[in-house]
Amino acid sequence: MPRQSDGPVTVAQLTQYIKNLFAADSQLNSLRVSGEISNFKHHSSGHMYFTLKDAKASLRCVMFRSYNARLTFKPTQGMNVVVSGRISVYERDGQYQMYVENMLPEGVGSLFAAFEALKKRLAAEGLFAPEKKKQLPKLPARIGVVTSPTGAAIRDILTTLKRRFPQAEVLVMPVLVQGPDAPEQIAEAIEFLNNIDDVDVMIIGRGGGAIEELWAFNEEVVARAVYASDIPVVSAVGHETDFTIADFVADVRAATPTAAAEIVVPDQREIMQYLDGAKQRMAVKLAAKLEHDRRYLERLASSRVLTRPLERLEQYSQVLDNLSARLETRMQYLLQGCQSRVSVLEGKLTALSPEAVLARGFAICLDEKGNVVRDAALLNRDDLLKLRLQRGTVTARVEETDTEEVK
Repeated sequence: MPRQSDGPVTVAQLTQYIKNLFAADSQLNSLRVSGEISNFKHHSSGHMYFTLKDAKASLRCVMFRSYNARLTFKPTQGMNVVVSGRISVYERDGQYQMYVENMLPEGVGSLFAAFEALKKRLAAEGLFAPEKKKQLPKLPARIGVVTSPTGAAIRDILTTLKRRFPQAEVLVMPVLVQGPDAPEQIAEAIEFLNNIDDVDVMIIGRGGGAIEELWAFNEEVVARAVYASDIPVVSAVGHETDFTIADFVADVRAATPTAAAEIVVPDQREIMQYLDGAKQRMAVKLAAKLEHDRRYLERLASSRVLTRPLERLEQYSQVLDNLSARLETRMQYLLQGCQSRVSVLEGKLTALSPEAVLARGFAICLDEKGNVVRDAALLNRDDLLKLRLQRGTVTARVEETDTEEVK
């Protein structure tokens, strides 16, 4: 705030200064106040405006829509309540007021504290863990219901189940849903249903009421019975704005008993509509398949393979004859080539044969042992030799040898 020596301050500056003082006070930023509601107005914007008063003073209050949407009861004129929030200044009117963040009917503050303490402890133990939640069956054959046999909840549940899925068998476990004996009865009924064969899913709950009336479903014995159940549990306690410990432990939380019945069973009309649609789609696809196959068979029946089955065989036979003729021609050509080469080789062999040499006037000289004599130096005087001519042989005696090399 500007110093007075600088001149007077504006109303806005003073109001802002006072508002800052409120904001700096930690006690005014978090406090609980009890009193009677008066001048209550629930504005069309959703915000609530009222005065909280007692015998000696009054306090203007506002509770914005984002906060009052969580209320589990409807505030009314003359109701004694406990509110929590902060004190600040509404600058336009220059008045301080309380900005309410939570509201409880007076007398239930201790219950709310107990609720929060148990919720925190069970959450730490993992009873609310999402991975522990069981899946609900798609088509339950037997449904267990734990609730009062005389309340509106059981009528809503049974009516909805019969309307949506009359094929399901319903086992009702009548219990007290409020009072000191209610928690034990609810826990025992849950355990009893778990010992019955073929119970597919379970609904526990009751209709709406004050927090005291719903308190049986905030007891630890009920929470642990729900957690220990092998059967999937749907909790449906009170109205949509009511939350209990059983809701957090259950596998699924339903806003109302009617909603619970709608969750656990499908609508048979929707199933029949789906099946009718599937039947029609199947008939259309089957007809299309049959038409496709019929046309395919017609194309096969009119194909040349079936109308003139020997034509292809005749064509292949002709191709085979052509290949055979070509093979025979090729073989003859190769055979002639081989014969020509054999003739040439035969001529060469004939020219080099001993008979051809003898025919040209040469003779083969053999010693007495029949060995061919190739070197005159190996012969001695008077050695006998045989000379083989082209026709006949001649015996000769060595008179003289000449070892000069023939050039």
